[in-house]
Amino acid sequence: MASMAGHDFKAAWWIPGPHLQTLWQPLFRREPRPAVERESLRTPDGDFIDLDWLGPDDQPIVVLLHGLSGSSRSPYIRGLQHRMAALGWRTLAMNFRGCGGRPNLTWRSYHSGETRDFDWVIKSLRGRYPDQPVTAVGFSLGGNVLLKWLGEQGARADLKAAVAVSVPLRLDLCAKRLNRGLSRLYRDRLLHELKGYVADKCQHLQSLGRDEEARRLVDLGDLSPIRTFREYDDRVVARLYGFRDAEDYYDQSSSRQFLNRIRRPTLLIQAHDDPFMTPEALPAASELSPCVQLEVTRTGGHVGFVSGRRPWRPDYWLERRIPEYLSQVMAAA
Repeated sequence: MASMAGHDFKAAWWIPGPHLQTLWQPLFRREPRPAVERESLRTPDGDFIDLDWLGPDDQPIVVLLHGLSGSSRSPYIRGLQHRMAALGWRTLAMNFRGCGGRPNLTWRSYHSGETRDFDWVIKSLRGRYPDQPVTAVGFSLGGNVLLKWLGEQGARADLKAAVAVSVPLRLDLCAKRLNRGLSRLYRDRLLHELKGYVADKCQHLQSLGRDEEARRLVDLGDLSPIRTFREYDDRVVARLYGFRDAEDYYDQSSSRQFLNRIRRPTLLIQAHDDPFMTPEALPAASELSPCVQLEVTRTGGHVGFVSGRRPWRPDYWLERRIPEYLSQVMAAA
């Protein structure tokens, strides 16, 4: 049954407000550093995707998708991998192209609506491990990719269950929200990283003698004047990936419109105070497939959800809630 409800999350009293919740992990968490095994998966277009494995070989596989400018080294990914391994699960943290610590080999990278690389990873897993159940967890942009893919695939989706956290369900509303108040700090930091990513990739392709690949990025022009996500998405994402403009990209790639097509058990966790979006981005109950369970917490920030009664003794609630949900679905199946 589709549902819209809160859950038992209660923010730590000593980490109040959406911004401290959002910034706690990247700034203060001493995250575990699990001893992952790196695999480089070749893609059909001659590029590669870096995958970080952890856990017993014969256990169900949980694919983890990071957010914009993140990677398998992001604290929320490492923390969940560590927790899932302790519970006996096998995790696979997928780095979107160019996010694994080295530049990739083509002009292509990733965006909120790019589901082909994730689809390729799932197909590869099913071919190699046909008897092992596969689930997936996506955070922020990775959650948008996951939900969109689930909607595109419908009953064909080769996953047992999924969880998506802090998803920019309406990209247009999120782009506007990041132009307001303290959220501009996140916007400026992310845009700085994205522009640096494009410049570094272009230089790398030129150093490899891949001039045709590099020219796609050179033709974007000087990105330094860009100040908003709408400008970036119009100049970079739309031009590279064949959208008419930023609005067309947002219209086609926002995952909210795909929620009613999902045919696999899916938990969607959103915080009402997420500084990356507004409550208007949240779907109505009528927009949810019967397979989708929406949990909206009053607080939590963006990929935050840090609880705990004692100062400097944080409890990362997502690392309890996500395994709990996946375990329930797998047990029922």
